[in-house]
Amino acid sequence: MIEALNHAFSLRGLFWISVSIVSYIAALWVNRLCKGHPAAHPIVTTALLVSLGLYLTHTSVTAYQHAASLLYWLLGPITVALALPIYRQWQKLKHYGWRLLVSIAFGGVLAPIGAWLTLFVLDAPRAMQFTILAKSITTPLAMETSAQIGGIPALAAVFVIVTGVVGAIIATSMFSLFNVTNRQAQGIALGTVAHAVGTAKAIQMGEDVAAMATLGLCVNGIFTAVALPIVFGLFV
Repeated sequence: MIEALNHAFSLRGLFWISVSIVSYIAALWVNRLCKGHPAAHPIVTTALLVSLGLYLTHTSVTAYQHAASLLYWLLGPITVALALPIYRQWQKLKHYGWRLLVSIAFGGVLAPIGAWLTLFVLDAPRAMQFTILAKSITTPLAMETSAQIGGIPALAAVFVIVTGVVGAIIATSMFSLFNVTNRQAQGIALGTVAHAVGTAKAIQMGEDVAAMATLGLCVNGIFTAVALPIVFGLFV
């Protein structure tokens, strides 16, 4: 925390944090201008704008990460704050009980295993195969978990962001294609597979959907972060 604050209050830190915030505000404007079109997702636009800034100033990604480390540190408190929708919908969550946990566990295993099989068939490096197993949990957990199982933390962050953005973009189409009309099921799917980005989309869909997405995000994140190191310690 102290190190993040030191970086944040340096001139370089203030500059890149400001660039990130302004880029996100611009991305929200673009998203509204495009009437919420999935291709204009705020995270995609923000990443493009920040990347353009890095290119124009000849700044490395590593330097940017150090300068804007406060934003990374804030991911932890923000993840904890997502518990608020769960509290508001607690009675509904208790009503579904174990069925929710089974659904989250199924989705939390199926999504990364499918991605891992793809890389396995393509004979990708083992470190990359291990890294993608943490693709469906939020960034702080994914980076730490991938480091423990022999993956690449920086690459884990990329996989997480891509998974979340793609999930948020195609979610509506997938729900329509497979006729998933139950709002609770939509929320669980978004939170379990598309983590925080999917949960952000769920919040836009309503508090009941957000509560389910938050539950999926939290339970799958904890389950994956605990289970993967144990499994790798026993069998790999």
